[in-house]
Amino acid sequence: MYGVVTRNAEELEWSAFDVGCYEVKDVTGRAAAPLSTGVNMVSAFGDNAAVGDDPSMAAVDAEGRPATRERPYFDWSYVCPTHAEYREGLLEIVDDCVDANPDLRLDDVGFPRDGYCRCDRCDRRFAESDVDDREDWRASVVTDFVAAVRDRVPGDLLLTLYPDPYPGHLRARSGVDVEALAALVDRFVVPVYDTAYGTTYWLETIVKGFESRLSELDPDLAVELYAVDVDVDALVNATEVAETYADAVYFGYDASNAAAAVRRMRADRREGVSHGADDDTGGDAHSGP
Repeated sequence: MYGVVTRNAEELEWSAFDVGCYEVKDVTGRAAAPLSTGVNMVSAFGDNAAVGDDPSMAAVDAEGRPATRERPYFDWSYVCPTHAEYREGLLEIVDDCVDANPDLRLDDVGFPRDGYCRCDRCDRRFAESDVDDREDWRASVVTDFVAAVRDRVPGDLLLTLYPDPYPGHLRARSGVDVEALAALVDRFVVPVYDTAYGTTYWLETIVKGFESRLSELDPDLAVELYAVDVDVDALVNATEVAETYADAVYFGYDASNAAAAVRRMRADRREGVSHGADDDTGGDAHSGP
């Protein structure tokens, strides 16, 4: 299965793709009306605009340093996941999305990094909880939020995962408990972005890791590749590596380039062309540099 991730409504209906994910709310805070023709995507706690308008909404560490895009290691700003009014607003957006299409994709779920959030509200709620370990408490916050979304989504629920398949890492990093969330979602989506895909051994390592991690769980695995200005041959090669282990491959933010890659693969398969080890033009798709 091939899908596209886009901000352009018309690309959702291109015949090259089996599914389209449409950004209704992204990490900038930009909002668009949900559509019936695609799986509407909502960035949960990544929101530059919300934090910019009200800095007190940002998740903070023990020293009070906010998780904002101006600081190292943060590509965008993060709202504290226990902020009740913000969470209610997210659930209202979810309701609007599923009114248009029964399926939904959640992005940027969880705490921004290890050590977050240590705001007064989080400290108080942890102290009042019946959980002794802060990491366990953070995981419960995230799982409870996804469960609230699940209750509102009549169709498939997709959830984006940070591309680290090592057991325990996502839970420690962001409170994302893959095993707990597996009972709530239908597909995990793992973005594995590169601007060239000149080598793919690292891509195979990550995707194979997730295949192994999810092998005894119910949700499907989709890998999302970056398509903007990537050479079509390289994108084809990366796709063939990813789909060896994943149930679906999505392409991010360049539908024309992605469609060209999909057409190339389908044409090659009709003609019996391989991009694997026996293809003298491409080498081994799983090889290192």
